This record gives sequence, structure tokens and C-alpha cells, in this order.
Amino acid sequence: MKTKKYLGMLPLNKIEKRPGSPPENTVPFTGYPRSLPSEKDKLLLVHEPLGVNPVLMEFQVKDILYVEEIPQAVTEMGEGIPLVKIWVRRGARGVLLEPFEVDDPIQFINKTRDTQGRLLLESGA
Repeated sequence: MKTKKYLGMLPLNKIEKRPGSPPENTVPFTGYPRSLPSEKDKLLLVHEPLGVNPVLMEFQVKDILYVEEIPQAVTEMGEGIPLVKIWVRRGARGVLLEPFEVDDPIQFINKTRDTQGRLLLESGA
């Protein structure tokens, strides 16, 4: 199966939405949620999915303590992309997946410091 088709087939992750407000000791992240077909206990979050350099983050679903739906992003073709704001337990481990150009040497498309700055700005840290 081609990679594009495989990624397009992934269903949106169903996270239990809890009433109330975000718990203390959490950090917010915004993006487009995707589930992993092979690991149902993990969530991929595409930060800035329509930006020039989207960032992929992976979290354990058990570490996501609160979810809020926010207005959809809209592509140039008029398609809606559902966005959420998730609050992740402070101290939890996440994985940052960074795109790179296959070359010798490898050329990273996003500079880690640039990505870190963008994420810190959003979380208010």
C-alpha cells in the first residue's frame, strides 16, 4: 500500500472528552489529531498542519487529560481540517518527529530550536 494512501486512511483518534476545565499541571498543544493504526494507545498531533513546516508530535493517550475542539482550519480547496487543543500531563514524555531531506549529510528542514520556540510560544512557557 502506498504511504499517502495509508496515511489518508487513518481514522481520527477518539479521545474521551471530559467535562469541566483543563486540570492543573498540564501543558496545552494544538493541532490535527491522528491515531496510529498499530498502536491505539498513542496519538499523533500535527501542529500547524497547513503551515510551511508542520511538526508531528506523538503522545501517550493516557497522558492527555483534557481535550477541547477548536475551529477547523480550511485548505485552499475548501476542505476542513478538524483541530483540537489537548492538555498533556506535565512531566509526560512526548516524541517530536522532525522532517529532513534525504541527502549526504542529512539536511533538517525544521531546525530544532525553531520548532522549540514555536511550541514554547504556544504553550505560554
